[in-house]
Order: sequence, then structure tokens, then C-alpha cells
Amino acid sequence: MRIEPVSIDRIETVLCDLDGVVWLAHEPIPGSVEAIAALRAAGRRVVFVTNNSAAMIAEHEASLEAIGIPAVGEVISSAVAAALLVEPGERVLVTGGPGVVEAVEASGAIAVVNDGTVDGRNGGFDAVLVGLHRDFDYQRLAAAAAAIHSGARLVGTNSDSTYPTPRGLEPGGGSILAAVATAGDAVPTIAGKPHAPMARAIAQHLSTDEAPFDPATAVMVGDRPETDGLMAVRIGCRFALVRSGVNGPVNDLAGLDGLVIDFDLPDLAALAALLLA
Repeated sequence: MRIEPVSIDRIETVLCDLDGVVWLAHEPIPGSVEAIAALRAAGRRVVFVTNNSAAMIAEHEASLEAIGIPAVGEVISSAVAAALLVEPGERVLVTGGPGVVEAVEASGAIAVVNDGTVDGRNGGFDAVLVGLHRDFDYQRLAAAAAAIHSGARLVGTNSDSTYPTPRGLEPGGGSILAAVATAGDAVPTIAGKPHAPMARAIAQHLSTDEAPFDPATAVMVGDRPETDGLMAVRIGCRFALVRSGVNGPVNDLAGLDGLVIDFDLPDLAALAALLLA
């Protein structure tokens, strides 16, 4: 449900996608570093909300620090959201990167890395958790599918079929998830933007003992209407579409129920200029 937003000068929190907004393959988009510094200097909180599940949180933070953006304690990944879908003590076959393993173990579940030699048969797993995995191959696909056919539920960190890089679009975690879902004949539960587990992770991160997160005072910034835009719809905040990542026409919003593009801008620097005018 969309909550009636406050005036633009009362936006307190900027929920900022990474790929296509802050950087392209860790190469900063011109003006993004300065924009974040200016927003923070003016008292806005900037929190990074990414569907990139491969890296551990400390790696995300270190990569941001390397381009001049302090980010300790301010990164929420789809791996963190996915870990909300497993229970302590469950055995989880992780077909994903170190970030997924980290999040699963932090939840109290048992992470078993799918290296292609794991026997997924005989009901040994409660869940198969899939994220971006650059070593993904046929053997890993077979192990994941076998676990699903033996009763494990399928969880995906995100459904992004691609992600932007300076070289163009490359396959995303959603492409791997689609392969596992097809081979396992299963419908996955998806954790990352724009789904409910990510909304829960954002609310938990931004709420305090004194006050819950107020989406009316937030804006979600991203380059994908189907993920970042619908994330804004789900949590009830404003949406700023930036054209610095995955670019495409957005005139046809069929299937994007409730989406309102509050700001359509070239990049994060333009949004900062608007908010700080």
C-alpha cells in the first residue's frame, strides 16, 4: 500500500540500489560518490539495498569504502533477505556465493555449499537456496534439482535475469534460478527486491526501539522499475528511477501494478541535487 508521502524536503532516508546506481561492476558512476556524501552531509541517511547476493556484507562495505563511500552497517543484500526464509537448524544446499553462505549461517541454519559433488537425493536438505554463482555448471544444477525432487523447497535470492556492467548486461542470479527451477520442476520463493522478505529486512534494519521505519519519509532509488520500483510499491515509499544502469522504455507499465515513478532522472547526482535544492 502506498503511504501518502511527505514533502520532498522531509525525505530522511535514501534506499539506494548499487549496480547501475552507485557503480557498474564496482566502477563508480560519475557523480554518485559526491551525491551520497552531499546527502549525508545534509542529514539524510543512505542505506544500500542490493539484489547482489554473491558478496559477503563486509565485502560490499569494503568495495564501497574503496571508492570513497563509508558503508559499515548500511548494506542490505538479497542474501540477508533470503536467510529470513530458512529456520535455525535446517540444512540448506547453497547454490550461490559466499554472501549466501554467510547469511544462512548467521540465521542459525546449516549451509552446505553446492560444489557439484553433493548428493542431493534422499531428503538430506530442507531448502535449496540459489543466488548468483559464477562457477555454476551442470553438476551443480543436477545436485540442486535432485535435492528439490527429494523434498527440499526452492528459495532464490533474487530474480534479476541480468545486471549492468561497463561491458553491457551480464547474466544475473535470476538466470541461474530459472535453470534450477526448470530442472527441479519447482516454483521458487524469491527473497530480494521487490519481494516481502526484502521489505522485512529493510524494516528491521531501519526500525529502532523508539520508532518503526516510516516509509513515507523514504525514497527508493534504482534503475529497474520491475525490482526497485515495485520494491517502493511494496514498502510504500517514493520511487526515483535513474537511467545510469539498465536502461529501457518505461512507458508501458503493464504488470507493474501500483507503480508510480515519482522522479525520472539521469543518475543519483541528479536526485541529490533535487533533494538538496
